[in-house]
Amino acid sequence: MGDRSEKGLVKHKRRSTISGDAAGAHQKTLSGQVKEKEQSQRPRHDTPANKHKNHRDAGDHDFSCHKLQESLLSSDSGYSNYRGILNWCVVMLVLSNARLVLENLIKYGVLVDPIQIISLFLKDPYSWPAPCLIIVSNVFIMAAFYIERKLSVGIISEGTGTFLHCINLAALLFVPAGTVLSLTSITPVGSVLALSVFTILFLKLYSYRDVNKWCREIRQAKARTLSRSQSCPSVHKANGPTEYTHVSYPANLTHRDMYYFIFVPTLCYDLNFPRSRRIRKRFLLRRLLEMVFLMQLMLGLMQQWMVPTIQNSMKPFQDMDFSRIVERLLKLAYFHSSMNFVAELMRFGDREFYRDWWNSETIPYFWSNWNIPVHKWCLRHFYKPMLVKGVNKLSAQLAVFFLSAFFHEYLVSVPLKMFRFWAFLGMMAQIPLAYLVGRFLRGNYGNAAVWMSLIIGQPIAVLMYVHDYYVLHYESTAA
Repeated sequence: MGDRSEKGLVKHKRRSTISGDAAGAHQKTLSGQVKEKEQSQRPRHDTPANKHKNHRDAGDHDFSCHKLQESLLSSDSGYSNYRGILNWCVVMLVLSNARLVLENLIKYGVLVDPIQIISLFLKDPYSWPAPCLIIVSNVFIMAAFYIERKLSVGIISEGTGTFLHCINLAALLFVPAGTVLSLTSITPVGSVLALSVFTILFLKLYSYRDVNKWCREIRQAKARTLSRSQSCPSVHKANGPTEYTHVSYPANLTHRDMYYFIFVPTLCYDLNFPRSRRIRKRFLLRRLLEMVFLMQLMLGLMQQWMVPTIQNSMKPFQDMDFSRIVERLLKLAYFHSSMNFVAELMRFGDREFYRDWWNSETIPYFWSNWNIPVHKWCLRHFYKPMLVKGVNKLSAQLAVFFLSAFFHEYLVSVPLKMFRFWAFLGMMAQIPLAYLVGRFLRGNYGNAAVWMSLIIGQPIAVLMYVHDYYVLHYESTAA
């Protein structure tokens, strides 16, 4: 009995020992997993050898800081936001010329006088020759209108109509020029204003004559297949209430249509101009305020900086560079505001008065994009007709430059009553300059050359005229 009890105790002890060993092993396993987990959560302090090993295992793309790319200022980078650089240039331009502004104010004081501006247009407050000359221009407008009326119904022949138009157009140029040269009461500024109006009328009436002639040619070509009521409706029917409908020739030959064309900001005549739906009053008011403000700013700039520079004409010309740049930018802004004001008032839909001439890389691109109405007229009524007649492109381009040079000289020499031909020569000098820039310069270099010609070339030509005028009229009087 005692042995059995001892054996039972031993057996029980062995079972407990085995179970205890298993539990201890299980406990060690759990504690090992906990320790590994804790080690995995602890921050690892890798040695350089471990880092190199980890980098080598991860791959080079995880720590590389370089890639194939272009510099921002390279043309291949595709980057185009240079607003900060432009602002920096403007700030440096203003700061660098602040000394000249301060020097001008200290030396001359404030020269801006709005009342004095009136004397530029009128010598005698009771004699207004320039406005009277502009009023007389209605005679030439009506002459062109009634010549076309007679041609539309066949009262006069095409040859007679062409002859009468030539006389009327020639009178548009020579009558005001003769009046300006003969009158002593008209001022140079008033003369420029009057002659500019007559020059614009010359280009407009030339286009008016051409387009109506083309309509008659088309009508004659269709005369065999169309009845007379369809091909040639009477002018009386054309004057009916068809204000916004499509107009066909000769329904366009009305006083309303004629004067609408005279006042809209274009030089090329159309039977049906694009029209906007309504007049935007707020837009119109903004453009009016811009016109008044910019005009006063331009005149003040000329009074304060340009006039003293011209009077002290022995000073270097570079003193006028900054003021000339500002004046040109203001002229662009005024051109934009005034043309849009007139177009909005007349509900004229085509507002493309200029393109991006400031990006010009060639001289021809500048002259064909800075004044779109003039460019359209030259292309439609002068350049293309010459090509149709068999003239080669180079000769036609030279003829366009010659015509432009003539009008530039006409608008300068006649009002100043002295003929120096600087404007004519300066315009013709654009031809070799255009060849040199187009042949040897490209991209930004070409654009820089165009800007140099605008900033330096044209102001020098203007200064030569004004200097000669000042010498003839003021120094001779003082002597």
